[in-house]
Amino acid sequence: MKRKMMAAMMMASALCASMLAGCGSKEAETPVEAPAETEEPVGERDGSEDTAGTEAPSETETAPEEAVTLNIFAAASMTETLEKIQTLYAEAAPEVTLVFNFDSSGTLKTQIQEGADCDVFISAAQKQMNQLDITADPEVNEEGLDFVLEGSRVNLLENKVVLAVPEGNPAGIESFEDLGTDRLKLLALGNEDVPVGQYSTEILTSLGFLEGLETDGKITYASNVKEVTTQVSEASADAGIIYATDAFSAGLTAVDEAGTDLCRQVIYPAAVLNTSKAPETAQAFLDYLKTDECMEIFGEVGFSKAL
Repeated sequence: MKRKMMAAMMMASALCASMLAGCGSKEAETPVEAPAETEEPVGERDGSEDTAGTEAPSETETAPEEAVTLNIFAAASMTETLEKIQTLYAEAAPEVTLVFNFDSSGTLKTQIQEGADCDVFISAAQKQMNQLDITADPEVNEEGLDFVLEGSRVNLLENKVVLAVPEGNPAGIESFEDLGTDRLKLLALGNEDVPVGQYSTEILTSLGFLEGLETDGKITYASNVKEVTTQVSEASADAGIIYATDAFSAGLTAVDEAGTDLCRQVIYPAAVLNTSKAPETAQAFLDYLKTDECMEIFGEVGFSKAL
């Protein structure tokens, strides 16, 4: 009996072992799926290198403006106003640096003619601009010079010619007519190469005083209007013929103002030069000078908008 029971138990154990072996074989044959790739391999996106940690530039972003330096040749009488405008323009166009060269218009014209690097020229008279403009009267532009960029020339400002005296007016000069009297011992003028000197000559010629004053040695000449202004300020001369703007800036008293019966209208032409390396930027600055904001600054010292 015991033997039968043992035989039955052995057969049951063998059957269980066989069943377990069969189940293990099925699991081993079941293929295992590889996890799906959810990321592209580093360095293989479109064949480019890994750019992790960097942001692609926005399509609306623009490259910063390229820095530009403009050389502005301007009549000495514009020194104070243009230096004030320079500060404003640094905010309006921070990529543009303005470099000014202030002198008499005749000197500036000569420098341009000799090859000086200039982008914008502002003269205190038409003559010096005409001498550089191929479209001007050949009797004025005798050398046939061609420096003015076509279409850029404008009449920018108007000034006035005045008779200025030192503080306290020691000689008691009250008008242009007084220049022909014994009150005057010495008169300061710009020389004939500068606009203010040319206007002065017109005034004294109209009054009939020029020849007599030169004969009597009563005229001292200066190379630009700032030098005339200095002589009057220091009382080195009894009076001087200068621009209204210079009299204002120097705090001098203007006892008389020349009308069109004594000299022609004082117009300041301005133009971009065709030798400029940045003509568009130069034109933008010239356009800025014509804005109401700039005209207000010019008006503070006595300039007015040219009509």
